[in-house]
Amino acid sequence: MIMNGLQNISEIKKCPVQYVLAINDTLNVISGKWKLPILASILYGNYRYKDIQANIDKITPRMLSKELKELELNGVITRNVYDSTPVRIEYKMTESGKNILTVLDAMVDWGVSHRKSTFKHSD
Repeated sequence: MIMNGLQNISEIKKCPVQYVLAINDTLNVISGKWKLPILASILYGNYRYKDIQANIDKITPRMLSKELKELELNGVITRNVYDSTPVRIEYKMTESGKNILTVLDAMVDWGVSHRKSTFKHSD
């Protein structure tokens, strides 16, 4: 049987388990409609809840709170409470979270390229 030009099944290379686990870990942290826009907003200087919410069109307060909690639990952001009047709460990227910028940049590059090739073929 020929599969994708391969002569037999023994020629198929297996994906390393660590590679699959790493992809699953990444997807678990950034999955969903809102996490990447939230991270991008924080990366570009929107640290307070209201600023993040204003920066992301159509996100509900409940969803923003839920996603911020999940990102904090996953060690991507920290929630800092400042003893002031009124109390000030800011979200910042952890060192691990800052490294997501390379992922976001790669996704933007791919998205721009994909959009260009898709629209070019649809003419």
